Amino acid sequence: MKKSLCLLLAAGSLWANASFAATPTEVRVAYSGGSQVLMLAKADGSLDKALNSKVQWVQFASGADALSYFASNAIDIANFGSSPATAGIVRKLPVEIIGVSGVIASYERLIGKEGIHQLRDIEGKRVAYPPNSTAQYALEAAISVNKLDRSKITLLPLRPAEMVAAWKRGDIDAGYVWAPFAQELESSGGHQVFATKDLQKDGYLIYNNYVVRKAFAEQYPEAVTAFLRVHQQKVDEFKKDPERAAAIVAKEVGAPVTTAANTLGGLEYPTLSEQGTATWLGNGTQTSDSGIGKALSKTSDFLAGIGEIRKRDIPANWDSAIDSRYIRDAAATAK
Repeated sequence: MKKSLCLLLAAGSLWANASFAATPTEVRVAYSGGSQVLMLAKADGSLDKALNSKVQWVQFASGADALSYFASNAIDIANFGSSPATAGIVRKLPVEIIGVSGVIASYERLIGKEGIHQLRDIEGKRVAYPPNSTAQYALEAAISVNKLDRSKITLLPLRPAEMVAAWKRGDIDAGYVWAPFAQELESSGGHQVFATKDLQKDGYLIYNNYVVRKAFAEQYPEAVTAFLRVHQQKVDEFKKDPERAAAIVAKEVGAPVTTAANTLGGLEYPTLSEQGTATWLGNGTQTSDSGIGKALSKTSDFLAGIGEIRKRDIPANWDSAIDSRYIRDAAATAK
């Protein structure tokens, strides 16, 4: 009797520990300082509630910073650009793509000073970009597809805040960057010359993605699925009332409402259901041939071409880089 009771208590203890392990006590979510629908979940605490965990929000300046945080095991989930995410995967960081937070349309754009009215006008000019970012990828792609003479363009890698300062000093003639920095350049005498959406007709899919530490996802798969459901809920909130959403996000990130509205509206949002198809992350059987798989191939070739990564490090396939099961589970259980 005593032995049976001990076994029963031991089993109960194991069950309790397993249940506890299924819910992390803390989830470290990294985000840029710009406006994004995820900030709606930060403002109302809905992500903490959905995960049944304390969310530690970690802000970064660029995708390169997000990679550094992943490398030092300082974050669990991050929202940042496809270009640095690709670089991190090729460099064998133990991370994977679990969803698309937004396709970049007009959110990132080239801002030029007087005398720069079309893309070709940047020849002979000084053009800044944030290094290892989707903005750099878009700028280089624009130069390539429009057959500009790259040798005639002085390309300067600057962090966004540094770019604004350089612009105001007169050190640069144009900058390719995202909001709110793009608006700062525009308010200081600049105007839009080119937007990332202009590359879609040339077959470039440039986006922001949710990336997770593999060890975290394997230990807490339900938390990852819940995270993606919250993303879709906040996209729905934004679409239902864009003005209200922009006001909330603007207050959360300390930006003007017009800037938040411009940024949120400058992204396209594929649904959870759409993302679990071949057009996006795939259904789990055609990962490398999915839309994101093909985008990873194209992006990695570009990064190798500019010396950001080594060609020989690019994997033969992306099966371990993309995991669509969480997005498909989120779509199946979304209310």
